[in-house]
Amino acid sequence: VKLVESGGGLVQPGGSLRLSCVVSGRTFTSYAMGWFRQAPGKEREFVSAIKWSDGRLRYADSVKGRFTISRDDAKNTVYLQMNSLKPEDTAGYYCAASSSLFVPSTSSGYQYWGQGTQVTVST
Repeated sequence: VKLVESGGGLVQPGGSLRLSCVVSGRTFTSYAMGWFRQAPGKEREFVSAIKWSDGRLRYADSVKGRFTISRDDAKNTVYLQMNSLKPEDTAGYYCAASSSLFVPSTSSGYQYWGQGTQVTVST
């Protein structure tokens, strides 16, 4: 089981990035896929999640209207499109998979994790 994130980088405030999470090693079509982030000295926080089978979505209030989560079944990939980025979005972003019937918003609800990709929003 492997989750590999990519797409992070340095971007100016107001800019955009698209993160990708490629899933391999098993079939995750019944799983929920989530994105979390963690800034230095802070706890890991929920960003967004999607139920692979039916597309149910969840977003943290801090990213609603700016971030969009989506999936590509053919590529076994989950995306996080991030627009209107702010300096406070700076963090390591992690992809995770949950076998829950629901769409968890806590890290304890996820069983598999990627290594993360760094997003830095700065001038």
